[in-house]
Amino acid sequence: MIKKLNLKSNAAVERLFNGIVKENPLFVLLLGLCPALYVTTSALNGIGMGLATLFVLLFSNLVISLIRNSIPDKLRLPAYIIIIAIFVTIAEAIIKTALPALDKALGIYIPLIVVNCIVMSRVENYAAKNKVLLAVFDAFGMGLGFTLALMMIGAIREFIGVGELFGFRVMPPSYPGVSIFVLAPGAFFIMAFLFAIHKKLKVHKVMKETSPDAAEDNKKETSPDAAEDNKKETSPEAAEDNKENPSPETAEDNDKNKTSEAPQGKTEKKVKKEKEKKEKEKKEKEKKEKKEKKEKEKKEIKLKIAKTKPEGEKND
Repeated sequence: MIKKLNLKSNAAVERLFNGIVKENPLFVLLLGLCPALYVTTSALNGIGMGLATLFVLLFSNLVISLIRNSIPDKLRLPAYIIIIAIFVTIAEAIIKTALPALDKALGIYIPLIVVNCIVMSRVENYAAKNKVLLAVFDAFGMGLGFTLALMMIGAIREFIGVGELFGFRVMPPSYPGVSIFVLAPGAFFIMAFLFAIHKKLKVHKVMKETSPDAAEDNKKETSPDAAEDNKKETSPEAAEDNKENPSPETAEDNDKNKTSEAPQGKTEKKVKKEKEKKEKEKKEKEKKEKKEKKEKEKKEIKLKIAKTKPEGEKND
């Protein structure tokens, strides 16, 4: 439980672990299968291809995460391809000058990193939507997971097919080797075998988490004893003890509450007084208006009476 909490709390470490194990680009996401089939004739070739992809993915994620808010939405894919192509060119130049034998072995697959599904998917789905640190750790995890997967496939093919490991002879000279494992069909066999192992381990882990022992651990956490401890902490007796012997922190909180309640009470009284004044003023205005209306009505009545009197009466 502690390990799980630590992984969840530290997002950077979680991204690293995610790329190597949980979402391995080759064994889980099934990305980058073409170089995995062609390049992995030996462990060193697999490591070289994986490190080249890691270099491109790391710096592409870094740059795209930094400028993600300034790239227009309509131009994002061309911008991503240009940025990836820059780092692929740098990686290709380094390999050609420093490791010409590896350059010959990898061939066209170094420039094809520009359209590698792993690089494009991580750039589009993660680096363009997250902060720089998480994007860098995600790239490092994915690149390292891809490198380890290629190295494993290459090491197995090299060992079975030629009897060597990392270029050194491991099997006796009389070992004939199985030539099919050096060819593409052998890569399919090895990858299928490693996929099956990875899936088996994943299923075993899920079964372990849902086993009776794990259920018992969860029951212990929600047991009656734990519930009683919680009840004791929130019981009336505990509350009375806290009232009788308050800690310095609670005393300070109480003082703060009292000081905050005092001005609140004053403001409430002021509001009430203002409301009462407004109501009185409204009532006085209504009374004045009623009186004015009555006086107007009386004057109108008198005028009507004067108009309806006969002329003789007026002369008298």
